Amino acid sequence: MGSEGSVARIIGGTIRGSKALSALLLAAIAGSVLLALLPPLVLEQIVDALAEQRQVTVSLAAGYFLLVAASGALDAAKESLITVFGQKATHHVRSAMSAKLLRLPASYYVETEPGVTASRFVNDVNTVDSLFASGVISMAADVCRLFSILLVIFTRSIGLGLLLLAAAPLLFWMTRAFQKRMLAAQLESRVAVGRTNQQIPETLKNIRTIRVFHREDYMRRRYGDAIEQGYRAQERSNFYDAVYSPIVVTVSALLIGIVMAASAQGGAVRSFFGMSAGTAAALIAYVGSFFDPLESIGMEIQNIQSAVAGVRRINEFLREPEREERTKTPEPASAKAPAVQLSGVSFSYGKGEREILRDFDLTVQEGESVLLAGRTGAGKSTLVKLILGLYEPETGQVRVFGMPPAAIPETEKRRWFGYVEQQFHQIPGTVGDQVSLKDPRVSAAQIQKALATVGLWATVQSLPEGIHTPCGEGLFSQGQLQLLSIARAIVLEPKLLLLDEITANLDSETEGQVLAALKAASLHRTVLSISHRLYEENGGRRVVIGGEAPW
Repeated sequence: MGSEGSVARIIGGTIRGSKALSALLLAAIAGSVLLALLPPLVLEQIVDALAEQRQVTVSLAAGYFLLVAASGALDAAKESLITVFGQKATHHVRSAMSAKLLRLPASYYVETEPGVTASRFVNDVNTVDSLFASGVISMAADVCRLFSILLVIFTRSIGLGLLLLAAAPLLFWMTRAFQKRMLAAQLESRVAVGRTNQQIPETLKNIRTIRVFHREDYMRRRYGDAIEQGYRAQERSNFYDAVYSPIVVTVSALLIGIVMAASAQGGAVRSFFGMSAGTAAALIAYVGSFFDPLESIGMEIQNIQSAVAGVRRINEFLREPEREERTKTPEPASAKAPAVQLSGVSFSYGKGEREILRDFDLTVQEGESVLLAGRTGAGKSTLVKLILGLYEPETGQVRVFGMPPAAIPETEKRRWFGYVEQQFHQIPGTVGDQVSLKDPRVSAAQIQKALATVGLWATVQSLPEGIHTPCGEGLFSQGQLQLLSIARAIVLEPKLLLLDEITANLDSETEGQVLAALKAASLHRTVLSISHRLYEENGGRRVVIGGEAPW
């Protein structure tokens, strides 16, 4: 799997490949921590000078304001660099996942829902961004800031330092407790809003039934309950948000008050807690800054915990088994080998599941037309997917022109197989792209020939830009889309045509057009079909799977 086997390796590669950015980020974090410490120290000198009725120099005052401005600018630069690094990391993760997609076997796409893969590319990868932007890097910066503030406070007042050290665990626990309750309340509020939004279209859809059975009061109560649930959840969230800040401010003021009162005492107590007026001003600023990173660390831990699940899902995807790479086009094992041959094939969709096929044998000679018949669930479509190499049989052998389907390189399968499904799967692009699938091997002449074979060339010529017309919704009818699907299947002149119930969703008139196109497309090809209408039109051999078919 190379260097992209896990998110950790990808991030390591991002750091190694962006040494300048990584160095700038470290420098920005260190600089922002150090610069945040300097303004209160300058303020200490200014206040002490004023208390002693000494003149405050312009350079000292200007220095204070410049340090405050520089600290803010460096903080902004740090956040920007964290964002850029996070975006680079997510870009590399998505690139590695995209490269992985190209190396996955066809069975992965058959067995995995598209939404699951899309979720990993969008939602899970976004957690990697949050893992850095508001997670690991931010937390490391906040921890450094927290300890540096505490260190400076100890140099100014050992007593205040010890008080903060004792209060920090309790404040952190309180912060986490408040954050968890706020998050739970926000999630409950979102659920309630979703219920409320769902009830509006549900009520409108069933308005006649509601009126006939006089259920207006019931629906009103349901709607009111959902609104009340959302209101109460939002109230709890607002309460925790409103209460937290006053508690922190109160604790901060209480600690400062204790130190000030102790400083007024004499003897050892004063030497332990004592401070000048300037030191008091600096420490008040430090104590105020002490609680900000403490609050942030609690939220960053929450973000890291949320991101871990996403990272785990990405790693699972990156560890998916890959197909064996084959670049050389195989030659048929024998010039006289059957087009399709299945020997003793058994298959089920999972351990403990019922066998779809058991000791199944089938031989289809080159140029022959064979109908696969059988009841729903008998295994007709499964058989087609075995021939395509989308699945591997549990026992037995599948051969196509003497070769195992898995031995045919993915890039060459279109020259061996033409596969037409019930539904046409459109891709972004032009009409020609729908036929070529943007394969550079397909020429405009081949596209024209395929469209002419299925009887769609005249229709495409009448479009504003011919085959270069953007293909959008409503451009073609359902029957014409199926004709496009057939043209796509035969454009590279495959030896074998596989048809999976392609006339199932068409009306009789459209079905006639599709059957005529299939008759032309089937000339000089081996055809394996799951369509009794095509069998009736074209003749050929009928093979029943799993017992007699219902027609």
